[in-house]
Amino acid sequence: MTDEGLDSWDAIRFRMEDAASLLGLDAGLTRIIVAPERILEVAIPIRRDDGRVEVFTGWRVQHSTARGPGKGGIRFHPALDAHEVMALAAEMTIKCAVVDIPFGGAKGGVVVDPSSLSEAELERLTRRYAYEILSLLGPDRDVPAPDVNTDARIMSWIMDTVSMMRGNVTPGVVTGKPIAIGGIPGHVGATSSGVVLCAQATFRELGMAVSGARAVIQGYGKVGAPLVFLLSSLGVRVVAIGDLGGAIYNPGGIDPAALADHFARVGTVAGFAQADAIDPSSLFLIACELAIPAALNGVITADVAASFGGRVLVEAANGPTTPEADLILEERGITVVPDVLANAGGVVASYFEWAQARQGYTWESGVFSTRYRETMERAFDATWQKAAGLKVSLRRAAVVLGLDRVAEATRLRGLFP
Repeated sequence: MTDEGLDSWDAIRFRMEDAASLLGLDAGLTRIIVAPERILEVAIPIRRDDGRVEVFTGWRVQHSTARGPGKGGIRFHPALDAHEVMALAAEMTIKCAVVDIPFGGAKGGVVVDPSSLSEAELERLTRRYAYEILSLLGPDRDVPAPDVNTDARIMSWIMDTVSMMRGNVTPGVVTGKPIAIGGIPGHVGATSSGVVLCAQATFRELGMAVSGARAVIQGYGKVGAPLVFLLSSLGVRVVAIGDLGGAIYNPGGIDPAALADHFARVGTVAGFAQADAIDPSSLFLIACELAIPAALNGVITADVAASFGGRVLVEAANGPTTPEADLILEERGITVVPDVLANAGGVVASYFEWAQARQGYTWESGVFSTRYRETMERAFDATWQKAAGLKVSLRRAAVVLGLDRVAEATRLRGLFP
């Protein structure tokens, strides 16, 4: 298995088939689990502000509903393709099973650069996309959430569109909504909090000190930016950060408040006066105890892995490490906490928001925090113990853990008709 020609769908399919082999699943059951249940491709025509009509392409993929409704974000990105959406949906299947919440896996997206649209155009695109995938959506069918380049505002438009089309208010059709229309306190930053919990637990298991550790983060968005604050509050020195605009380095640690002020002014970490500019391609070569990719997939390739400077890699992004890179990191003794565990905090928070909508009862913040931590810690402990028992990496253990739960649900439900 090499990086060349390997796309994100190939990578997750390879990992699921590897886990099925470790579990001894029969070939027929493996085929059922690996294959996406539904792939819906839609054309999304909108009228631009200048009167032109433009047609965008979008997808919604339900990979598995064996354990519950499909669950997964909606991504707006100009480089999106069907295989990436399929891969992200499959990862959601495994992720929801690893943290043991009653969801299957789904994902959606549109090929678009949202920065090229006005707010009115973005709303028209979102609502037309929601209309085109309406047949798949519902609290008991498929529940979207924010992802790359989407947010609570996008979720509001989707919820409203579904509610208008069906003639009743459906707050449970999406998660990641504003609190005023059924969102839940704690959803914002939940992914980042889960990444930090996994990093702390890994350091504890390896006998490493958190305070004084050096960290490198790729990405300064909805996940990466909170990570700088959270890690710094634990005494971690965040020494390097990169985003689309560039990368910066300060061996003494980057001040999170000062960087946030700089980013608010210019929209990138590049040019931050309290750090030196570095080549973004060298970010993961910097010596550190903790490295966190918090941007897009496929950034940790075999070449990067061969010179990787971190001791622990915690994946905040979806699919940032290729299978070949995984092997190299394992050979070098670098501990990798996989995305299906490390960034599952967001879907755990989404589960609580969905449950709140179904119950019609607002959760207290203390209840959310306690159950959130317990869920993430149980998932980490189960994955760590599975890895130790099978003598495999945390990634293989997590996929085994998740796939075993999906396989059990599939067997119990039987094959229709």
